[in-house]
Amino acid sequence: MKTHWDAIIVGGGAAGLWAAGTAAERGKRVLVLEKNNKAGVKILMSGGTRCNITHHCDSKRIAEAFGKQGRVLLSVLDRLSPSDVVQMFESEGVATKIESTGKVFPVSDHAIDVRDALVRRLVRFGAELITGCSVQDIRPLQGETQETVSKRGAEIGNGFQVVAQKLGQSMQWTSDTVLITTGGLSYSGCGTTGDGYAWVKQMGHTVTSLKPALTPLASPAPWVHELSGLTLEDIAVRADVIEGAGLTQGAGAGGKPMKLERREYRGGFLWTHLGCSGPTSMNVSRCFSDRSQDDRLELVLDLLPDSTLQELEDWIRQETLKSNRAVSTVLSQRVPKRLASAILQSIGGGRDPHLAELPKGIRIRMLETLKRLVVPISGTLGYPKAEVTAGGVPVGEVNFQDMQSRKQPGLYLAGEILDLDGPIGGFNFQAAWSTGHTAGLHLG
Repeated sequence: MKTHWDAIIVGGGAAGLWAAGTAAERGKRVLVLEKNNKAGVKILMSGGTRCNITHHCDSKRIAEAFGKQGRVLLSVLDRLSPSDVVQMFESEGVATKIESTGKVFPVSDHAIDVRDALVRRLVRFGAELITGCSVQDIRPLQGETQETVSKRGAEIGNGFQVVAQKLGQSMQWTSDTVLITTGGLSYSGCGTTGDGYAWVKQMGHTVTSLKPALTPLASPAPWVHELSGLTLEDIAVRADVIEGAGLTQGAGAGGKPMKLERREYRGGFLWTHLGCSGPTSMNVSRCFSDRSQDDRLELVLDLLPDSTLQELEDWIRQETLKSNRAVSTVLSQRVPKRLASAILQSIGGGRDPHLAELPKGIRIRMLETLKRLVVPISGTLGYPKAEVTAGGVPVGEVNFQDMQSRKQPGLYLAGEILDLDGPIGGFNFQAAWSTGHTAGLHLG
């Protein structure tokens, strides 16, 4: 095997595999090192093993989904847009489909088809992939002439040595450039254990505070657990964090509401035996990660986002005139009966009164609760269940025109190691493909 390469890519996930194919297509000698025994493990697990490739929208919407940080993605999305991603997979024999949510999946519903297409592409263009190879260190070469590591013969300041182990045997290579695509801390079972953070710090980078994102939520409320398994197709949620109020001090306790970015989402919701999950809960989970015990955490649900409170009052009034049915029976026209019963008990409405028996005050509280159901939150289920990591290398420390480090010449960064995390729906994969592709256009 060669001992020197134009580019070594550390991490055989979404960004790394795409970058390898792009760089190799340019004629660069590329080596990809992956510590797992197979590449793209997170790809294989994503989307319930179906792999949500991207989102059916334009590049501007992709960038907007990442909040303020997303502006930096516009340049890489110009080089590889969502439609470009679909076209590449189609050209590799992976037919795609658009679901009602805007998510793009392979027609086969098999994530392995996505992973195999990426590997097939890089191999076809001459890149080499080594799996089961754990990188131990990445060192910029200093004090030598570039002639010792490449054909250029220029005085150094660039070039790298990469040290790794495979089956207990030490291995090492040199390269002109290195791309780190080792991911974050999410889904540690996939091998994303944050290896890259130490290496980039050694080369002058900072790493922002890290926390799990796109992870289910935990609630201490028994009534929440009793709704386990119940799904809601279309609701609006808002994450509220009240500083200094405390979980045990009650909803009326004082405190200062915290200003949060990307705190509201609309879509599907799932009650679980531990708390809440589904796209809406997971999308706002980043707001609840690593909060102080002195903060009160609440998930506020609008169960009927297309109806105003006045419209609901008019509806109940008409239903009362029609017949004197049980309240839960009437509410079940709009929300599941189990949830209707839980709401009634929570507001002191009894187990299941009839409409005519419902006091005005209870009726008003019931309708207000439909528009504002407060779910106490104790935290998230953390990295083991998180789909992405929030935080990482600050985007200002990377040039998004080529994904090269502003701290270490010849070092490139792409994918989840960057301080970029988007919502569910293929947005994070699109960022990985695009940053990896842009790096691949400049490696070597």
